Amino acid sequence: MQLQKRLQLHNMENTIPQKLEFLSKLQEIDSELDRIKKVRGDLPQEVEDLEDEIAGLETRIKNFNEHLQNYESEIENRKEAISNSKALIKKYEEQQMNVRNNREYDAITKEVELQELEIQVSEKKIKESAELIEEKKQKIEETNQFLEERKADLKNKKDELKVIIADTEKEEKKLLKDKKEAGTKLEQRLLRSYEKLRENSSNGLAVVSVKRGACGGCFNMVPPQRQSEVRDQKKLIVCEYCGRIFSDVEIIVEEEPKKKVKRGRKKKEETTAS
Repeated sequence: MQLQKRLQLHNMENTIPQKLEFLSKLQEIDSELDRIKKVRGDLPQEVEDLEDEIAGLETRIKNFNEHLQNYESEIENRKEAISNSKALIKKYEEQQMNVRNNREYDAITKEVELQELEIQVSEKKIKESAELIEEKKQKIEETNQFLEERKADLKNKKDELKVIIADTEKEEKKLLKDKKEAGTKLEQRLLRSYEKLRENSSNGLAVVSVKRGACGGCFNMVPPQRQSEVRDQKKLIVCEYCGRIFSDVEIIVEEEPKKKVKRGRKKKEETTAS
């Protein structure tokens, strides 16, 4: 708690030049981190997308298998129903041998016909379920084949990303450590503003210089009076177009053009000397 209070007190005591120095350092670190991410390209997103796709395919196969179990259960239930119906038909036929009148005979005959109809319905359902089982098995086979292909793609992408990460991991860890340290030197309000500017920026730049009279972020011209205020560093100056923080005004030193010697005059001087 005491350390936190000391850091807060230190942040409040920072002068504008110090704040700009810390912001510039933070921007430099973040730009390097952005460069590392750029080297990785779209690989992290591609890996994530493949992982999501594979999870979706595995869920689909799981659902297909559940459907298979349901169809197989339906077939077993229907077979059992057929067996029960046949047993009833046998029972009714035995009863028909002992009927006392035509009404009893007709009633038993209707029961037999009803059970025969139940058998036909069950046989039809069994056939439909069997066809659906074959259809689902085909889909499972195709999906499994596609799943294996996507898994192979994922492995290749992960291996490729692993190599890139291995090359930059040490540098990235150091940069993240430096970023954390740099962040403690700025007041939270200013740090949050910086992070928000970076989020809203397409190139990740929140702190820029004035270059050739223009904003180094959006390239709009900066009025001379505003450039003067940036140089004075008496307060934080932001671009009136994009809101980026100006760290300084870059001085461009132009070389003086070399004097050209007229060839005719040089030739005349050589002739005179002779």
